[in-house]
Amino acid sequence: MEVYRSFIFRLIRNYLIGSMAAVFVVGTVVMVSTLQIPNIQFVRLIFIVLISLLFMLVAELITLWAQLGPIRQFFSAEHHEESELTKMYERIHRFPGQTIYRILGPHMLGFSLPAAGLTLWMISTGWLEFPYGYVAVAAACALLIAVMHALIEYFLTVRTVRPLLLEVRRRGKEQHGMEPSLGGRVLVSIQRKFQLSTALIGLFPLFLFFLATSIRLQYMDSEFAKEYTLWAILIVVLGGGFALVGSWLLIRDVRGPVAELTEEMNRIQEGDLGRRTPDLYADEFSALISGFNMMINRLEMRQERNRQLLQSYFSTLAAALDARDKYTAGHSMRVAEYSLMIGKLSGMNEEQADLLYKSALLHDIGKIGIPDEVLLKDGKLTDEEFAIIRTHPVLGESILLQIEPIDAMADFLPGVRSHHERYDGKGYPDGIAGEEIPLFGRIIAVADAFDAMTSDRPYRNGMSHEKALSILEQGKGTQWDPYFASLFIDEWRRQQHLQKSSERGVS
Repeated sequence: MEVYRSFIFRLIRNYLIGSMAAVFVVGTVVMVSTLQIPNIQFVRLIFIVLISLLFMLVAELITLWAQLGPIRQFFSAEHHEESELTKMYERIHRFPGQTIYRILGPHMLGFSLPAAGLTLWMISTGWLEFPYGYVAVAAACALLIAVMHALIEYFLTVRTVRPLLLEVRRRGKEQHGMEPSLGGRVLVSIQRKFQLSTALIGLFPLFLFFLATSIRLQYMDSEFAKEYTLWAILIVVLGGGFALVGSWLLIRDVRGPVAELTEEMNRIQEGDLGRRTPDLYADEFSALISGFNMMINRLEMRQERNRQLLQSYFSTLAAALDARDKYTAGHSMRVAEYSLMIGKLSGMNEEQADLLYKSALLHDIGKIGIPDEVLLKDGKLTDEEFAIIRTHPVLGESILLQIEPIDAMADFLPGVRSHHERYDGKGYPDGIAGEEIPLFGRIIAVADAFDAMTSDRPYRNGMSHEKALSILEQGKGTQWDPYFASLFIDEWRRQQHLQKSSERGVS
């Protein structure tokens, strides 16, 4: 509650300063410097101001108390649901906007209505001696002052609520491990704030001068005052147009770089770090864009470093696995290369091809859990031993599932588990068939079989490449996916033909 009490103190302090400045300083100075009435009537006007101010404060406090109710209840509790934290975070962000409605509603009406009523009554009784039309001019001045007060109060309140927002974020992180956020939603656009602010700043002194001068001239020359009013309205219209055009030009100058940076941030969220925001500005946006581009450079360097480390990790893991058996040294790397070749031939994009390559590197990771006496046996395996070997796809999947975060290895699991499935459904561990077999599993199966057939084993020598290709060709549609097997066979023979042609050319 300490944060809330500090917030209330700053809120009331800002309000009192703004109200006193608007009502007493601006209002009283305009009134005293404009009206030419006896001192006793000034005293009566000040009495009207004080009574009206009291009404205004009561109306303001009632409204403020109602607006603060949910915030007060929130900070009086110690624990909150996650949804409560998110809703309160947004409510606090909207509180400065409620300040505007509070000042333009109960604030202005709470002052203007009693002041106008008391003034009209005193004019009718003769206690005040000036035309009834001055009340309308005073009401216009009150509206003008209230609008400017609302603008100032809004920006002061924006700063005042920040400690509350930080406290809500702290509680969210402490209680639920999350920090509430708007998630990029825009509650009040910069364009609206700039346009309204700059237009009011330009129009306020112009309107105030026009209204005060109109009254002042009534005491000097009423006929001239009428002519002046028509001329002044034209000047005010021109000045208002200038203020609006100026605010539009200003917001356009600010909106451009903001929009560019927002577009670039959205692009980065999608993983595209290849482009840089052009630095076309000579103000503070130049430093901002330069820092933004530098951040992208660092992110790109870190991403590349992480990619290299991850690639090295996968390669090292595969090499360590293959090192258990001198006959399978390099097997995982070769299977990965063959799989990558098939993937690219099938039109796979770079991202998918990289996932396929890493899946192939890890396809035999489950053999870590196979005992040496089975995995490294020189002779033919018994049925029991082969059943143990057949568990390595499931073991591999289980090993990868232990890696945190849980989704880190999700893309590699299908290829690791299904690389021994057969296209006719007679494979293992799940016995699935055709295109039910995951894509990576069907590709790795072709690459794995080819390398296994062409590699030496303790109980046999590796067969020739052509013989292995013939076996792949015979097994298309039964053991292997016919499309991927054909791609591999055709490409391998094409490369052999090019190699032989090159050798004949050299000789």
